[in-house]
Amino acid sequence: MNIVFLSAEYPLWAPGGVGTFLQTFGRSLAMHGHTITILGVGVEENEVILEDEGVTLIRLPKNKTILPNFLYNAWQLNKRLKLMQSQNPIDIIESAELGLAIISKKHPAKMVIRMHGGHHFFAEAEKRGINWRKGLLEKKSFKKADGFIAVSQYVKDHTAKYLTYHNKPIEIINYPINTSLEIPKISIQNNKILFAGTVCEKKGVRQLIEAFKIVRTTYPEKELDIYGRDWFYPNGDSYIEKLKQDYDASYFINVVFHGTIERELLNLKYREAGLCVFPSHMETQGLVTLEAMLLQKPVIFSQYGPGPETIIHEETGLLCDVYDPIDIAEKIIWCIKNPDKANLLGIKAEKVVRKKYDKSHILEKNLAFYDSLIS
Repeated sequence: MNIVFLSAEYPLWAPGGVGTFLQTFGRSLAMHGHTITILGVGVEENEVILEDEGVTLIRLPKNKTILPNFLYNAWQLNKRLKLMQSQNPIDIIESAELGLAIISKKHPAKMVIRMHGGHHFFAEAEKRGINWRKGLLEKKSFKKADGFIAVSQYVKDHTAKYLTYHNKPIEIINYPINTSLEIPKISIQNNKILFAGTVCEKKGVRQLIEAFKIVRTTYPEKELDIYGRDWFYPNGDSYIEKLKQDYDASYFINVVFHGTIERELLNLKYREAGLCVFPSHMETQGLVTLEAMLLQKPVIFSQYGPGPETIIHEETGLLCDVYDPIDIAEKIIWCIKNPDKANLLGIKAEKVVRKKYDKSHILEKNLAFYDSLIS
């Protein structure tokens, strides 16, 4: 099967959950003999082509014309898809929610939208209105799709509040996890609490900072390690710097912003931490949560959104009110006071993740869905 994913995200270029999924899924597809291409418009002057364990990555040249970006992207992507089709017919073109809006309806491949969390989906969590242009493009994209994949029941139901699936086939297929990963044999540093993800408002970083100060009143030796890229406001201001302006220095004692690190090193940091906290206000599935659970970490995640699909409260992890720093702090303190019970949560979590999110099983479900559209 010849499959093209439309995306500018991939770990070799930029961090992010979608890119991590594309790498894990793309490598698995390629290993099973499928032709896989990740196609997007890049930021370089010239076209860049790379190979990653059987996955071809194509980044088209950045916009140097007078055309608006969306028109330039449409022109470049459709031209390249037409060339690729002439060389080796494409079976599936897959994109995130908005991506098909600029793709020609004349292309013979079946078109799939995988819902990673689009513009409409995150509107509530970000407390903003719908941008008319992005909203229109997302609706146009949904009309062109031949089928939809939702990465959780929650993203399917929540997206349906805003957009219609036009009676097209839709299936819930979770993100795959690299369940062949072995648990690193390193010492656990119980004084370390870990967060991973983009450092921004919707990831709950503000509430986590407030919760951590509460924790430190009783456990001053605890450390909070924050891994992930800084988020920037439209005017270019740093979210991290804004946090530091909003709170006095006492909130940042033993808090370290590490920035983005390589996947292999992040896995070691997961394993090294005493527990992991991901108080995100809105997620489609919560990939970092599963990554930490796989490494037997006690994990605190959101009681909202896909949280109850991901964690069985007090059995495979803890769920919290991500808008309430006191509740987040209480869950952290419970783990500190009950280390044996907390560790048991991590042990049970690993078994569930290895079974439910095994990449081979999820690969089969995806291929069956693709085949149903083609046939």
